[in-house]
This record gives sequence, C-alpha cells and structure tokens, in this order.
Amino acid sequence: MGDVYEQVKSVIVEVLKVDGEGLTPETRFIEDLKADSMDQFFLIDGLSEKFDVAISDEDARMIKSVQDAVSYIQSRKS
Repeated sequence: MGDVYEQVKSVIVEVLKVDGEGLTPETRFIEDLKADSMDQFFLIDGLSEKFDVAISDEDARMIKSVQDAVSYIQSRKS
C-alpha cells in the first residue's frame, strides 16, 4: 500500500487543507474530515489528475475513506 497511500494522503492534505498526521486508512472524508460535496469533487479531481485515472461519478460515490481511495487507485493501476 505504501507509495500509493502516501500519494493519496498528499492529495487529501492539499485539497482538504487538513493535517496529514491524523490521517489513517479508516479516515472518512465526510464524517471525519467534514468534507462537503465540493470538497469531494475537488478531491476526486485531484486523485484523477495525480494518478492519471478516470473516475466515474458512480465510482466517486463509492470512495468514502482514505482506504477506499487507495484501493480504487491500486485496482486501476495494476
């Protein structure tokens, strides 16, 4: 998980302006980081750009935590 996890964390920190120290794989965007719909849009956009993957709206709705994002990216990159 290492490298992808760290890169996903960096996108989250940059987009949501949060402290990366408290992020864990279980951290949820809405409940834990108080992300609203615009935050989520920019987060998905940031992940798409960083990893050069297309994330459909349907898939984006399924990405609710740091681990969801990491797993999604890994599944598209392998």
